[in-house]
Amino acid sequence: MTTLNSTMVTIFLTGLLSGMTFLMPLTSHGEENSDVIRVFLLAGQSNMEGHAVVDLDHEEHYNGGRGTLVKLLEDPKWEPRLSHLRDKDGSWSARDDVFVRYRPERGPLKKGPLSIGFAVHEGKHHFGPELQIGHRLGQASKDPVLLIKTCWGGRSLHVDFRPPSAGGETGPAFKQMIREIRDALSNIDKDFPQLAGKKPVISGFFWFQGWNDMYQDGALENYSQNFLHLVEDLRSEFKVRRLPVIIGQTGNADNTQLHAAQEAPSKSKKHLGTIVYVPTRQFRYKPEDSPNQGHGHHWFGHAGSYFEVGDAMGKAMVDLLSGKSSNR
Repeated sequence: MTTLNSTMVTIFLTGLLSGMTFLMPLTSHGEENSDVIRVFLLAGQSNMEGHAVVDLDHEEHYNGGRGTLVKLLEDPKWEPRLSHLRDKDGSWSARDDVFVRYRPERGPLKKGPLSIGFAVHEGKHHFGPELQIGHRLGQASKDPVLLIKTCWGGRSLHVDFRPPSAGGETGPAFKQMIREIRDALSNIDKDFPQLAGKKPVISGFFWFQGWNDMYQDGALENYSQNFLHLVEDLRSEFKVRRLPVIIGQTGNADNTQLHAAQEAPSKSKKHLGTIVYVPTRQFRYKPEDSPNQGHGHHWFGHAGSYFEVGDAMGKAMVDLLSGKSSNR
């Protein structure tokens, strides 16, 4: 068991305000009788929604299944990393300590134990970064974890997610994000009976977005500042003054200006030690080895890409919360 030297202050959603960053103790998995839920917010556009293909293998539409999760599980180079996603009987595993709530833009509310299927499409044929983010957090936390996903395809930070403190008209996606987070927090007992009576603690924020800002005038020049405004407004809204933040690089895009703008907030002196930038460009795979050869904006649907993005972002959050991050 790892003991943290930092003072840990738990910030409950009862209005208590603390200036300390919440640090998650890296205790052994499976401790019982926890009275809190660690809540993590996941936001962004379509790649946070999730387009990793699980098992679709039509020769024309899905390239015969190349790069799907099922195919990767047959690959001895991938199987050791992915084996926890499938039970011995062949069914997809579901954690009993990590839960997800996600309302897609179309279709019914999705809620339940972390498993395959919390993506934008119906059924269990896709997943997003939440899958391995959740596994990383679940392995590290002694408390149950709830992931709240608020993400919609085709949204920019400059306009759609524009936060109030950035000036101008507050973006509709920002407003919807706040509404859905509050709705999720107020319905935990109903949506997740196994968590009833526990206190939700907002413990971190994941951001995976950027594609649409490449195509709006002034968006890239203002991306870093807009993002810092978004972080500050979230912290103010939920009274978590040093909310830990992970921002994932839009690594499937060939745009160094965007990448620099996404990295810059992590270097802000004011926010040093609370925002971590995660490079993801190394997780791109060739279209010919992927199920959606024409969907470069969605990482070609390659299951390995979304798994590795989630793994890197999840690990970065665990390191940040436990004091191991180099960005401190």
